[in-house]
This record gives sequence, structure tokens and C-alpha cells, in this order.
Amino acid sequence: MDDTGEAWLIGIRLRDAAPPEDYKLVDDVRPSVGDVAVVETATGTALGEIRRPRRVLPDFKRDRLYRRVVRAATEAEAHEYGDRRQREERAVVSAQRLAHGRGMALKVVDVELHGAERRVTVYFNAEDRIDFRDLVRDLAHEFHARIEMRQIGARDTTRVMDGIGPCGRQLCCSSHLKKFEPISVKMAKTQDMPLTDSRLLGNCGRLKCCLLYEFSTYQELRSRLPRVNTPCEASCGGGGCMTGKVKSIRVLAQSVVVSFPDGSQAEVPLDQVTWEGRAHIDAQLKS
Repeated sequence: MDDTGEAWLIGIRLRDAAPPEDYKLVDDVRPSVGDVAVVETATGTALGEIRRPRRVLPDFKRDRLYRRVVRAATEAEAHEYGDRRQREERAVVSAQRLAHGRGMALKVVDVELHGAERRVTVYFNAEDRIDFRDLVRDLAHEFHARIEMRQIGARDTTRVMDGIGPCGRQLCCSSHLKKFEPISVKMAKTQDMPLTDSRLLGNCGRLKCCLLYEFSTYQELRSRLPRVNTPCEASCGGGGCMTGKVKSIRVLAQSVVVSFPDGSQAEVPLDQVTWEGRAHIDAQLKS
């Protein structure tokens, strides 16, 4: 908290492969993006890199507990942080080489060195179950440490690898998503997206996480519209109303295409259409 009484949050990642987490700034610590800082952890302190600039702690988050930024890292500590990551990157290459040597169909995604604990965690992705006992022995001999193999899924693999999405921006999973929410085909259907369109798939080969972003909005807008094939009456200006049937709906435009008995069709705004059950829908929306 600074002299103005404001509390601040800042985004820090402890490792390149990990998403940034919010830490609370205290005292006069004012790190910038790209700097290395010492932060609190469950087991003590650790070094992390600033990935998001500081921002005011929102009122609705003031009751939450955040680990703190202890201080800015010294030059030696910042060098240690960068050196460890370089060693981890070299370890990824070594681990993948050993896996290929064993003929194993797995991809080594990342390696985490735990320093003084003489423990190494190898993150990998594989389509099938693999007996990696022989590989663990090879890795233990290579790194002179206790080896922990941890399998991760396609989405976590893509998060670690990072990249640019079809939208031209950094992948959501690598930049800001803290957890993966379930994504279903229903979300694509609700947003009138063709299920055969390969653009529904993200870099991970799974349905895009961004299908969730506007899903609730589409659900709400759809709830105001009649179902396809529902009998209805459409206002035709000075010509009164004509009876027809809902041919299709336009969710974002909040209109429906009505098919009339004479074979003609017209797109009609929602406020000019009546159908059985509309009064109930309007009452629900007002309540």
C-alpha cells in the first residue's frame, strides 16, 4: 500500500512455462515488467519475473489473500534466475534425446530444476500410456537427481509452448487464462458456428477457449427469440399482420426470418413478431 492508501497487484510468473499469478505489492517496491523480484511462496520465497504491470487492487478483491512481493531481486539473483532457465532449456533437449533413444512416442514439453533439492520434474505429452521406467533411470543418470515424470494434456502443452492464435494475438492460455474451463460443441452451436469448420479448433487441436467468452451473451439473446418452425404473426406496417412460420433466427440482430404461406420470406425485427409463449418470455426477462 502506498502513501495514497492504494493497494496494488502485479502479475509475476515463477517460471517461463507457468502463467503469471497476482502478487500484492507492499512498501515501496516498484518493479517494472521484465524485472525479477523475490516473492512469497508456500515454502518460503522464490524468484519470479514481472509479466503484468501493477494495477490497483479492485474493491471486490480486497478480502482475498495474496502472497506478497518481498523485494526487487539483486543483480546476482536476476542472473541466477536467467541462468536456471537456460539450464532448463538445455535439459529439455537432453531429455527429448534420451526419450527418442528409447524409441518412446512422447514429447518433452518442459523441465523444471528444483535446485538444492536435487530434484527434476519432466513435463511431457503423449497420446498413449507409456512405461517410462527405463527413461527415468537414464534421466537420473543424466541429471544426477531424483526424477519426477508429469504428463500434461494438449491444452497445457500448448500453454507452455506459447504461440500466436488465428486472431493474431498471443494465445489466451499463455497470456491470461488462469484455468481451463470445459468447452463443448453446444457453445459453437449456440453461436451459429458450422461444426465442420476447422477454425473452431485452437493450436492445441481442441475447441477454442474463446468459444466461452460470448456464450452467455448468445444464450441470453437466444432466450428472447422463438424457436425455428414456431407459428407466428409478423407486423407488416400498414398492411396489418400476416401469419407465418419462423424459418430461421438472427441472434445478434434480434430478428427472425418468417416464411409466409404464399412462399415469400421476410426478415422481421423481434418487436414486430408475436408467437405463443412470447408473453411468458417477456415476463421472465422483466423479472
